[in-house]
Amino acid sequence: MIEFAPDIPRWRQVAEVIRQRIKNGTYPPRSRVPSVLQLTEEFGIASATAHKVHRGLRADGLIYTEPGMGSYVSPQP
Repeated sequence: MIEFAPDIPRWRQVAEVIRQRIKNGTYPPRSRVPSVLQLTEEFGIASATAHKVHRGLRADGLIYTEPGMGSYVSPQP
């Protein structure tokens, strides 16, 4: 778990961690990113918060979701 800053929404902080992992190659293009359940377990956040993380990353074009399969890093993040 990470130490959350009290003045920044948790979903933004977790999204930044995932964003950095994409940038540094931990999650290369077309690889799976952690699911909502995995985010809740790793970061100790609520399910609704984890959903916001995915929505934010999708809105930024960093990930895409295939229904029934999971979320993946965009080919050109």
